[in-house]
Amino acid sequence: MKNQGTLITEQPNASVQAGSQKLRLRAIGLSLVIGILLLGLKFLTYRMTNSSAVLSDALESIVNVAAAAFASISIWMAAKPPDPDHPYGHGKIEYFSAGFEGALIMVAAAGIFYTGARHAIIPHELPNLEKGMLILLAASVINLMLGLFLIRTGRRTDSVALVADGHHILTDVYSSAAVLVGLLLVRLTGWLRLDGVIACIVGIQILITGGRLVRQSFSRLMDASDPELLTRIAKLLERHRRQDWVDIHQLRAWRAGAIVHIDLHLVLPSDLTLEAAHQEAKLVEALLIDAFVGNASVLVHMDPCAPEECPICGRPTCDQRSNHQATHTFWSRQRLSRSDAQRRQEELNNN
Repeated sequence: MKNQGTLITEQPNASVQAGSQKLRLRAIGLSLVIGILLLGLKFLTYRMTNSSAVLSDALESIVNVAAAAFASISIWMAAKPPDPDHPYGHGKIEYFSAGFEGALIMVAAAGIFYTGARHAIIPHELPNLEKGMLILLAASVINLMLGLFLIRTGRRTDSVALVADGHHILTDVYSSAAVLVGLLLVRLTGWLRLDGVIACIVGIQILITGGRLVRQSFSRLMDASDPELLTRIAKLLERHRRQDWVDIHQLRAWRAGAIVHIDLHLVLPSDLTLEAAHQEAKLVEALLIDAFVGNASVLVHMDPCAPEECPICGRPTCDQRSNHQATHTFWSRQRLSRSDAQRRQEELNNN
């Protein structure tokens, strides 16, 4: 490469971002409205039946409403463009939302344990059980449709907050299903203590879900490696690999809300002009940005090839070649994620 490569950067398409943002806000708004309505229904059911299992389900619905409200704020903030104080944007606020939701679920679980244990020790009559079960069944069906809709929309728009909210609502569906089965057994057997036992079982399941959300939130905030994302990028680069793309190393990718940030080192033939090298880097950028429907920010650092890289060079002929040309090297996630030091050591070992 006759001139040293430079960093190239590209920002996501604004119109695509605006469309995705509208979908996110509509979805979370729908979640909030339905959550409030179902919350009222479940507490009405609790007043009718005086069931601790139903109360456990209603308490989780309070968390649904609070989490949806916080998620709507986080989605709005995540869409704000980068500024001097936040050059990578505000997308990570969605991970705070997911962690907050997980913490709320764990708090709700503590309340459920208390109520369930008390009713298991001191059982009481459960009036209007049949009517209460029908209301709870209707609420569960609505929640099932809402949860699936949120997960699908969240994946479509790359919104962690929507996916987390959808999974939480599905957890609420599972909890409601367990409560319905338990209440049916109470109705059939007349064993009233079972109502409190069911509430405690639901509390354990809710506690596990909350802990999982908190752990995932911390992982994202700490920019933990995302093997699935890196594998997707590596397969894309391998599938569209060009002869002048000698090698790629130090591939890194992380999500911040809907945006995927990607940076990598692209090794190019040393005899390319800066203009030609720049065009190759732009092709890499365009490939990645298109793959993520505009929701990607890409930085490509260009490195000139060295003699040690001749064996993996895909060029049919090269006046600069000083080493033999070997067979095609597959660009796996592990290979492209290597650091520069690891890459050099691997080349030394192969030679």
